[in-house]
Amino acid sequence: MRSSPPAKPSSPEDSQLLGINGPVKRLMDLVIAIPAAIFLAPLFILVSLTIFLEGGGPIFYVQSRIGRGGRPFRMLKFRTMKRDADALLKEHLARDPAARLEWAEFQKLRNDPRVTPIGRLLRASSIDELPQIFNVISGDMSIVGQRPILYSQRDAFGPHIAGYERARPGITGLWQVCGRNSVNFHRRAELGSEYVNEWSLWLDIRIILMTVPAILLSRDAF
Repeated sequence: MRSSPPAKPSSPEDSQLLGINGPVKRLMDLVIAIPAAIFLAPLFILVSLTIFLEGGGPIFYVQSRIGRGGRPFRMLKFRTMKRDADALLKEHLARDPAARLEWAEFQKLRNDPRVTPIGRLLRASSIDELPQIFNVISGDMSIVGQRPILYSQRDAFGPHIAGYERARPGITGLWQVCGRNSVNFHRRAELGSEYVNEWSLWLDIRIILMTVPAILLSRDAF
């Protein structure tokens, strides 16, 4: 009778990945996200009406981002930009060298010509991110994780992309509680790898507890 090959011993990394993508973390996501979606329903309605009255639809901005395993998913946000946003950005970067440098370093602009007046308020308060609760419920995202990135940003993540693709991206994470938009894109990638490599349930709880004061006290949301 032919004997089976010996089982490969599990490594600490295997155990860590089982945890970060396991049932306990998923249960915590649902326990937070489902009640939050119900509780925030009146705010969702108010914000939707405000966006519509400012400039019509669409209310939500849906964009393809990289998820766990490198698979694409459609991330939800409240719309904070004008309809011709891509053309406005291209024109702005073409005529403003300082803006080009800022975009290259942070992938964001402090004075972004695409953002509407209501959009600035939604971004400053992070209310624009709240629809991602439904991404959490669907299983594409987690409450805590790395921020979802665009396919155009994949190369900029460099060696950190492998770590990024090992877990679900999150609504909040180390980036949000460690400086947010004042953190350049390279450091954001490093923080993502740190989170994946050092993950524990206690780390998730700490980040969740730190998120609210980080948002309220942050001067770096734009």
